[in-house]
This record gives sequence, structure tokens and C-alpha cells, in this order.
Amino acid sequence: MMSTSTLLLGAHVSAAGGVPEAPARAQAIGATAMQLFTKMANRWAERDCVDEECVAFRARLAESGVGPTMAHDSYLINLASPDPVLRARSLASFTAELRRCHALGLHYLVSHPGNYMDDRDAGIARNADAISEALAATPGETVLCLETTAGSGTSLGATFEELGAIIERVDPAYQSRVGICLDTCHVYSAGYDLVTDYDGVFARLGDAMGLGRLRVMHLNDSKTPFASRRDRHELIGEGSLGETPFRRIMTDERFAAVPKVIETPKLDDATATDTRMLERLRGYADG
Repeated sequence: MMSTSTLLLGAHVSAAGGVPEAPARAQAIGATAMQLFTKMANRWAERDCVDEECVAFRARLAESGVGPTMAHDSYLINLASPDPVLRARSLASFTAELRRCHALGLHYLVSHPGNYMDDRDAGIARNADAISEALAATPGETVLCLETTAGSGTSLGATFEELGAIIERVDPAYQSRVGICLDTCHVYSAGYDLVTDYDGVFARLGDAMGLGRLRVMHLNDSKTPFASRRDRHELIGEGSLGETPFRRIMTDERFAAVPKVIETPKLDDATATDTRMLERLRGYADG
């Protein structure tokens, strides 16, 4: 049983009104970890984090009780694209995101591996090469976490082996700055049965790249059935995964130091709903 006082647990919180507003929202739900967007996720427009903003963010973060912090990059980014224009634009946006993470002092950047569109192996190569280029251009300590995907269409990252292949191709000089973010909804939808084969799923992860690559977890239940290949998040314990895998994760000592954030539906009141979900997860940790 893990002590709830040491849990690294939080949610994706809004940065409306500016990034410095996010820590207070995390504090309001009792979070000890948080994820945010550093810019509008559905627009290409980039921005720099100015000194005043960074100072304010760090000061408010220090007061909040929040530990590990992470950004999620733009949904428009596709580093695996065969289209040279889209890939170049994606690389520029991804590099700008890494710079903002460094300026704000964020520990992790969560990123979707992208869509290969033409050939899977070529897409893996394009993705890894772009990651190497971006990390070379942005010195710092922010760790890139490639997120597991549900496996729809031509998306990369639905298998641990595929994520391992991307990381293996990244320039060895920067591989220490690359890990993965395991999303429970996504892996279940991709065919990893966390409900009836929990130990087997993490054994496969260990075999593919080593459990040390697991740096962040997204805890989300699923609105769709096992192996649906669809990404539809549900409230914890109220979807097709149910309570069991979340109880296992919350009491698994191997993952005690891995920050866990929810991206579950906010319903009518984001603060109340997120608070209720985090309390539920803490209850699982209590046994």
C-alpha cells in the first residue's frame, strides 16, 4: 500500500488567462502533479514565454504543492508526416514547445507520435529524426514522453515495440531525454488487456524498452470496448476498464515515482469533477 501523502497525482488543468493561472487550479483539486497546454493546442500560432510570465508561473507553482509538471504539445503536430511542408511546420512548433517547457521549468513534454500516412517504417524514421533535431536545438532537462495511442488509422505508437523503435532511432546523445507516457484508455483500446492481464501488459512494456522508460501515466477509463481502436475517455471506474486496473496501478510500487494525471471528462464543473476523480484514485491507493 502506498501512502496517499506521497502520491504524484493530478490532472490536465486549464491555463486560461495565462500559464501562471494553472498552478492555483491544480491546487484547488488537491493535485500534486499537473499537465497543461502552454499555447492553444488547436492553432499553429506560436508564442514565447516572457520572463515575467515564467517568474510568475514558478512562484505560484512553488506555493501550490504541485511537484511534477508537464505540457501536452499541439494536436496539429505530425513529425511523422511525409508532407515536407507539414513536417517542417510540425518540427518548428515542436521545437518551440520544448523551448517553452524549458523556460517554464516543466519536467515533461507529452507528445503524440504522429501519423505516418504512407509507410510505417518511414514514418518511424521521420518521427525519430525530427525528435533528434528538436532536442539538439533545445538544450535543457525537459523529458519528451511519447504517448501510447489507440491505434486508429495510420497513427504510430499503438504498440510498445513501435515506441521502442522510435526511441532506438533517436540520436543516442539525446535518448536519455526520451521516455513514454502510458495512457490507460489508449493501451486498452489498442489491445493491451489491463483488466485481465495486467501483469502481462507491463511485462511486454518491460521487454520492449524497459520499465524505466515509463515516465508519465495518463489515467483515463474508456467509453469504448476492449481493442476498439478508439480514443474516448471516461470517468475513472465508470467505463470499460472499471476499477480493477486503476486499483492495481495506484498500489503498484514500481510506479510510485511516476506522475499520474487524469484527462477524464470535466462535466459541468471541472474543479468538482476532477476533485472527485482524484479522491477516488487516492481511495484505491488506500486499499
